Amino acid sequence: MVRTLDDGGTVDPWRRRSRRSRRQMPLWQELPLLLIVAFCLAVLIRTFLLQAFFIPSGSMENTLLVGDRVLVNKVVYDVRDPVRGEVVVFRGTEQWVPQVDTEPDPGLGGRFARTVGDLVGVSRPGEKDFIKRVIGLPGDRVECCDEQGRVTVNGVPLDETYVFQDSPLDIPPNPAECRARRFTEIVVPPGQIFVMGDHRLVSQDGRCQGPVPIDNVVGRAFMVVWPSARWSALGVPQTFEGIPTSATLTGDGPLPLQPSPGGGVVLLLPIASLVSVLARSGRSIRARRR
Repeated sequence: MVRTLDDGGTVDPWRRRSRRSRRQMPLWQELPLLLIVAFCLAVLIRTFLLQAFFIPSGSMENTLLVGDRVLVNKVVYDVRDPVRGEVVVFRGTEQWVPQVDTEPDPGLGGRFARTVGDLVGVSRPGEKDFIKRVIGLPGDRVECCDEQGRVTVNGVPLDETYVFQDSPLDIPPNPAECRARRFTEIVVPPGQIFVMGDHRLVSQDGRCQGPVPIDNVVGRAFMVVWPSARWSALGVPQTFEGIPTSATLTGDGPLPLQPSPGGGVVLLLPIASLVSVLARSGRSIRARRR
């Protein structure tokens, strides 16, 4: 039955009951739904856009300290290649020695907590997750040292003011270990990068463990977010400006970028989900006010 209003309009009783039922949804029903939506958004953001990584070792001191958490952009290398001087998170190859000590079995509850933490990006890194600074790109010639003990890239020495406790010069180079500062010239293979830690004295990096495939790079670490007293951006030092590319040295011309297919879809998926949830929340708030 449809009731007629004084101004000639009509009101559908079914619509009134429907609006009333929505307005009367109790908090104990809405709260779990909101928590589920927030969890799903966190998983989407962690999977496709950003992830927080815990720093487990001192190989990047004093740029990054043990216990710091950094935000990693996981889509930037879908649209471009890595740049010298950037700090990147990557999965080590079989040659890379794990830098996270194996912990005892935490039990069923501990494993569940770790799984949830990994989904939202707040867990400890895996034993094959590493964070280092990009020193050489595909085709670059990297070696150490010049007369002042500096690393050179394509013949240009690097003034690495960010390095903490460099390796000694008097130890002869040994490709099986990273104790020495000196190492013979390395030509970075195609599709790979050469990385080193900022704390050279303790860092196990490309000097002894070899280059890293670009496909293994998880993303770029661009900001320290925890602890709050250490909030800072992780930029590219000026020392990497003006280094000639390997293509310039050989005259082969610039190397083409090879973005991963579907990068735009990966970027838009969580954004579209967030916009959809916000739009629905807005409609719900407006309905309650009426």
